Amino acid sequence: MKIVIISEVFAKNMGYMESMLPKYLAKLGAEVHVITTDLSPYYQTPDFAKTYTEFSKKSQLTPGSVEFHDGYTLHALPHQRLLGYMRITGMKQKLAEIRPDIVYSMASIGWIALESALLKPRFGYKLFTGSHTTASVFPLSRSKKTLFDAAQVKNFLTRVIPGRFTSLFTEKCYGATEDCADIAVRFFGVEKSKIDVCPLGVDTELFHPLNTEDDFKERANFRSELGIGDDEIVCVYTGRFSDGKNPLVLGEAVARLVAQGEPYRAIFVGHGVQAESLKQLPGCTVFPFTPVENLPQYFRSADIGVWPTQESTSMLDAAACGLPLIVNDTLIATERIEGNGWTYHLNDVDDMVRVLLLFKDPSLRKKLGDAGARKMVREFNWESIALRRFNDFKFALEN
Repeated sequence: MKIVIISEVFAKNMGYMESMLPKYLAKLGAEVHVITTDLSPYYQTPDFAKTYTEFSKKSQLTPGSVEFHDGYTLHALPHQRLLGYMRITGMKQKLAEIRPDIVYSMASIGWIALESALLKPRFGYKLFTGSHTTASVFPLSRSKKTLFDAAQVKNFLTRVIPGRFTSLFTEKCYGATEDCADIAVRFFGVEKSKIDVCPLGVDTELFHPLNTEDDFKERANFRSELGIGDDEIVCVYTGRFSDGKNPLVLGEAVARLVAQGEPYRAIFVGHGVQAESLKQLPGCTVFPFTPVENLPQYFRSADIGVWPTQESTSMLDAAACGLPLIVNDTLIATERIEGNGWTYHLNDVDDMVRVLLLFKDPSLRKKLGDAGARKMVREFNWESIALRRFNDFKFALEN
């Protein structure tokens, strides 16, 4: 089976779907190609320059380049902006060169998905798409505006109509969560009958709990390097330090606990507009973005994983390393924390303090952390998620 995965961006140093899914599909015996642009991940975010410039330089792709990663082939192509959205230049020629059996567009709307649908009759492949837009980053899903509101009309013209056209040529659209699936149907034109909720995964070969003597030694040594005492309770956050992600809620809560003499610390791995504020808070230490292979040492050296607002795939990585999670009470993808986490009131520092104090109990942390690690292996590991898609692809080719 020859599979092409098409993604607008590709991050070499991050454990995102565009690198993990092809790795595990290749392990199943498929010939896998990834087509992407030379754009950096998050290029469209307002604070991109401040947050990602230095880290993105390390994984910059050159248009026209072909690289080999973890059993699959990566093709970087030029991009162009058309009607405000990015499209891949030369995608048709590349598909003609590869001649895939399956094309999987990481998005269900946009130029990539639309062109994949338009080219399907010509090349005869089976088309699959995905939807990863959550309610927390899509305000229109929470809007009370009427059908004829300007924003709704614009969405209908630019997303629903082309999205429905693409859906007509699609076998399935994978929603990463229930709210991703709901948004795909309500706002992106995807036919409800073609939606399949399938979670993002974890590379459980890389992210795993403390199992061996070497794991425990690594934890002790890393905590010592960071100046963390054996009795300190360490909270970890990884990702953007943006106002939308708002890790400052965790920082301010930990600062209050430190002022009260409680043994809490927080480490933040990433960068963004809140970085300087975090650095000024007692008990808080900031580290720059780091390649995905270095993240497990941060998680296994911590005691609690905290993501105060928007969802992150790092939640899954932390849970796979045996950390109990704290997230906000508006999270729709509750399957990520059921039995292995706790919620606090969104952006409420006082309530974050309350929940953190609940996690002072080591037996509670262990109970939730162990449950999360088992769940990640059972339900969220990339091996089983890739196999699920592989079987869907095989079924489509046989029918």
